Amino acid sequence: MAFLKGPTTEELKETAARLGLHIADGDLEFYRGSIEGTVGAYDAVATLDEALPAVKYPRTPGYQPTGEENKYNAWYRKTDIRGAANGKLKGKTVAVKDNVCVAGVPMMNGASTLEGYVPEIDATVVARLLDAGATIAGKAHCEYFCFSGGSHTSAHGPVINPRKPGYSAGGSSSGSAALLAAGEVDLAIGGDQGGSIRMPSSYCGVYGMKPTHGLVPYTGIMPIELTLDHTGPMSRNVADNALMLEVLAGPDGLDPRQGNVAPDNYTAALKGDVGKLSIGIVKEGFGLANSEPEVDQLVRKGAESFRRLGATVEEVSVPMHSLGIAIWTPIAVEGATMQMMHGNGFGFNWKGLYLTSLMDHHADWRARADELSETLKVTMLAGEYILRKYQGRYYAKCQNLSRVLRAAYDSALAKYDLLLMPTLPLRATPIPGPTASKAEIIQRAFEMLPNTCPFDVTGHPAMSIPCGVSDSRPVGLMLIGKHGNESTIYRAAYAFEQSGDWTKNSA
Repeated sequence: MAFLKGPTTEELKETAARLGLHIADGDLEFYRGSIEGTVGAYDAVATLDEALPAVKYPRTPGYQPTGEENKYNAWYRKTDIRGAANGKLKGKTVAVKDNVCVAGVPMMNGASTLEGYVPEIDATVVARLLDAGATIAGKAHCEYFCFSGGSHTSAHGPVINPRKPGYSAGGSSSGSAALLAAGEVDLAIGGDQGGSIRMPSSYCGVYGMKPTHGLVPYTGIMPIELTLDHTGPMSRNVADNALMLEVLAGPDGLDPRQGNVAPDNYTAALKGDVGKLSIGIVKEGFGLANSEPEVDQLVRKGAESFRRLGATVEEVSVPMHSLGIAIWTPIAVEGATMQMMHGNGFGFNWKGLYLTSLMDHHADWRARADELSETLKVTMLAGEYILRKYQGRYYAKCQNLSRVLRAAYDSALAKYDLLLMPTLPLRATPIPGPTASKAEIIQRAFEMLPNTCPFDVTGHPAMSIPCGVSDSRPVGLMLIGKHGNESTIYRAAYAFEQSGDWTKNSA
């Protein structure tokens, strides 16, 4: 039985035209016959089983909570998937961002065009959580294909900030942060390509670690751009965050982003002591065009707290930091247009686990493109235009410049154990209303990026920790470490956390 059919003469003629080939009608039949062997190989592959990871723990699809059970609109699905009888995370409940595959549980990644998809595998991070004894409490809403730093673009409506109702929870891991802030789960999985772990952590007053690029396997998570893709832990305290990273970190043999990763015993770093640590306050992370004085003030107060705790704290200049968002933009815009959209999520030219069922379902966006979020539309319009106009040269140039940017931070980190700056220049903003203009929707999605996105380009570990509050809106302080040195970040974050109650520190 044949699964694939070769092209008709007319289909081959149309294909040639799309490639700019001018094939004489008399030659079409020759070319059609010449590719029969190729089609035969595809037909043989169609009969083979894919080598997908086994699913170990029983579960049901869960359900979509409503009303008081979902008053912040942070849940997409509620589940009760119990992991191993024992392990580091025994008794801990976890919300999983809805771009992460949980076998048998619907996944929509915030997008109407993906709704109805049900993955058949657990992402590596989900399997590791379950093996460590955690309970998957459900899937957390995220932004439309994760393309927003605000919490207003999901097809199922905005996610509300529990600490300041009516205001943004941040994005794109919006539901993950909101559920933590509301105390509904112990832990959450987030994803970060431009700051999507750290931005909602800052807005909601929780702890979010973007690990070194590749430290945590991205296998089974819908990609955006391979060189920017990060996933990592979000929590209500530092100890849980460090413990969760111990479970998540390490190679899985399937993710080519990983390279030579070296997991650590992160909880051993939680000593409450920052003596002998040196911290550089990055001057360029403050006083941005949209920086709020309250934010800069509270973060500088946080830096003073580290000095009182015994660390050496000095100001340092990293001029390239101001160009980080410019370098990030072509990589994100062109890379996402090619991989996430034209490449049906996974693209080509990398070895790893491809989830063909997700590719097939996601490919339907082309027939429903008008449903895409405004943030995704503007990204794709820019990406498509620039790709066609300049053939990817700016994407390529920015990948080259990423090494210069990394070297600039590495130079500062050669003098200091950690760098420090505001996670975001501003506090949570009002959620755009139903009649909001396209300009407001897009502004609220991207205005907070300048300090977070450069470290997705360079891959340095960076963590947002709450350092104060103003008008019931938390402020995040970001610590950045050397590649693979999450332990030093945890050491400093834990000492800071233990030194006082951030909710009582106001601007």
